[in-house]
Amino acid sequence: MSAEDRAKAIGKNLEGKAQEIFGNITGNRKDQVEGKAKQAEASARHAAEDAKDAVKNLTNKAKRSIDKL
Repeated sequence: MSAEDRAKAIGKNLEGKAQEIFGNITGNRKDQVEGKAKQAEASARHAAEDAKDAVKNLTNKAKRSIDKL
């Protein structure tokens, strides 16, 4: 995962947590739900970047194996 993408996902997660907490304090259900949605988006971003990293690592491993032949 690139550092920039990781930072964006972390920022989105923090934003979501803050909004959810604000919603809990004020009793605003909309803020609670939107905060949780932002946290879910951040989690999805992390998963997508982890998948990209896994494919990249697998590709590099395959290239190294081919180079050994």
